[in-house]
Order: sequence, then structure tokens, then C-alpha cells
Amino acid sequence: METKFAKYKKLIELQLENLTAEDALGQNAQKIVNLDQQSIGRLSRMDALQSQAMAHAQQRRRDTQKKLLKAALERLKDKEFGYCYDCGDQIDEARLLANPIVLKCMSCLI
Repeated sequence: METKFAKYKKLIELQLENLTAEDALGQNAQKIVNLDQQSIGRLSRMDALQSQAMAHAQQRRRDTQKKLLKAALERLKDKEFGYCYDCGDQIDEARLLANPIVLKCMSCLI
């Protein structure tokens, strides 16, 4: 059972590393847009503002994912990982490998 938990821990940590790397890439897109009309046109500025808003939304998504992954690591430590929050049954391994943050089995999702 410990080797199974080690597999999930490695998967979760890898996903956390990937999200952190994406954070670094997205920092430039989140910078304040210069409102100088002389340097860029109005439509270009609107595009830049829209890109900035999308970058902020992506950052919020990554932050949420990281919180959920860290919660999954805590469940691993507490030996509660892989069990449905509603019925207590084990969650299918393939489901956990596809998405280690899931909290419910397929029966309870429906």
C-alpha cells in the first residue's frame, strides 16, 4: 500500500512543479499594461488588457489547483487519500491517476 501512496505522491508533486513552472511563465503577461496611447493603438491596448485579464484568470486557476493538490498530499499523510468523502469506498485507481484531487467515487458523483 505504501508504494501505491508513493506513486500518487510523486504524481501530485510533479503536477505542483508543473504549475509552479507555469506561474513563472505567466508573470510577464500579468504585468500592468501601459496606457500610453502614443506607444500602442487603442485596439492593441484593448488586446493587451484582455490578455492580462486572461493571464490573471489562469493564475487563479493554477492557485486553486495547487491548493487542491496540497490538500491531496495532506490526505496522503493522513492515510485518507483514495477514499470517497461520501460513502468511504475506495476510489478507482485509474480515476486517481487521471486526477489525484478527486474526492468522490463515480457512484457518488451521479
